[in-house]
Amino acid sequence: MAEGEPDVVPDDGLTTRQRRHRPLLMINTGEGKGKSTAAFGTAMRGWNQGWSIAVFQFVKSAKWRVGEQAVLETLGQLHNETGQGGDVEWHRMGAGWSWSRKKGTEDDHAAQASEGWQEIKRRLAAEAHDLYVLDEFTYPITWGWIEVDEVISALTNRPGHQHVIITGRGAHPALLDVADLVTEMTMIKHPFQSGQKGQRGIEW
Repeated sequence: MAEGEPDVVPDDGLTTRQRRHRPLLMINTGEGKGKSTAAFGTAMRGWNQGWSIAVFQFVKSAKWRVGEQAVLETLGQLHNETGQGGDVEWHRMGAGWSWSRKKGTEDDHAAQASEGWQEIKRRLAAEAHDLYVLDEFTYPITWGWIEVDEVISALTNRPGHQHVIITGRGAHPALLDVADLVTEMTMIKHPFQSGQKGQRGIEW
């Protein structure tokens, strides 16, 4: 795929322009680092194109404020003040239901995840945004809190021109089947393996 040229030209009845502007469902999965980072990089590109960006972060605690959130919210504020770029929303779904999931019962966590997903469906139906980043969305699907068939139906039938990026390990095979772009991050080597803890500016 040199210089962004496709390997094949499908016989789908679409013009080159129609095919180029088809909205994409993208998935960043795998055991390696960089799934969310890559998604937020795409969000910054989209902001520069004037897109409306919505981030729904499904696993990290609502108390955490990652670096990408600060950057994107600053860009959203710049848009509000100057009209440059696009508007930005960042939603953290719940408080503390991360790897340890210490706060609340599992039913509480499942209800929060479901509530977040219902809001995303409403926005998709209303064509509210140009790009949705569903960060770590694979986990509530894996844990059975959100039905994968419902997700696939909503995403494959979404109206208008709305891009969606899903991140997280262990993406469901059915999601991979319907996605337009799938990237698997493979860990070859990581500082954690030699006992080095996460550091500012790299992990957050």
